[in-house]
Amino acid sequence: MLIRKHDAALDDAEWQEFLRTHDFGELIAPGAGRDLPVVVPTHFIYDGDRTVLLHLTRPNPVWEAIAERPRALLSVFGAYAYIPGHWNQDRYGVPTSYYAAVQLACDVEPVDDPAALAAILERQLGHFQPEGLHAPVEPGDNRYARLFPAIRGMRLHVTDVRAKFKFGGNRTPEHQEAISAKLAERGGPLDREARANQQRRLARTRS
Repeated sequence: MLIRKHDAALDDAEWQEFLRTHDFGELIAPGAGRDLPVVVPTHFIYDGDRTVLLHLTRPNPVWEAIAERPRALLSVFGAYAYIPGHWNQDRYGVPTSYYAAVQLACDVEPVDDPAALAAILERQLGHFQPEGLHAPVEPGDNRYARLFPAIRGMRLHVTDVRAKFKFGGNRTPEHQEAISAKLAERGGPLDREARANQQRRLARTRS
């Protein structure tokens, strides 16, 4: 991923907050000597520091790639918006895309111990289903535990981070405000998210 200076994360807190609010990505496992990596769309939870937790079904081919080489990339993106060329200049203007992207290089630790697996599942349910309304996830003679043999947990230990926030940071503040107004006018959900990122970063550079 190409990251120009004006698109780089302002600090670690910026990409960490992005991962707290964007919890679905692609797990990419290269394996060893494969023609193409295994790519798995998946929910995950990030601990705010250097660990990511998730679980996958046992038949998933990613486990074979991880057995070959326990390394993976977790790729997460959001706030993407198409910026028409005429917003930038006129009918000869060059279009672009705004987006946020975080890529985590990770060492992969499979989790098979029933108690550790239950802990991952409990944390995921707590994150994605905060209203509760589910039985405890725990080892033993219960309906959840009888499903454990069908899945494996995964702990990702983050070894490197590449983060990009491409929201027109190479443009003047006046130009960015003009694009921001266009995003507000178009008003799609991702337009609003892109605009919020643009305004946040613009405020930081002005302070």
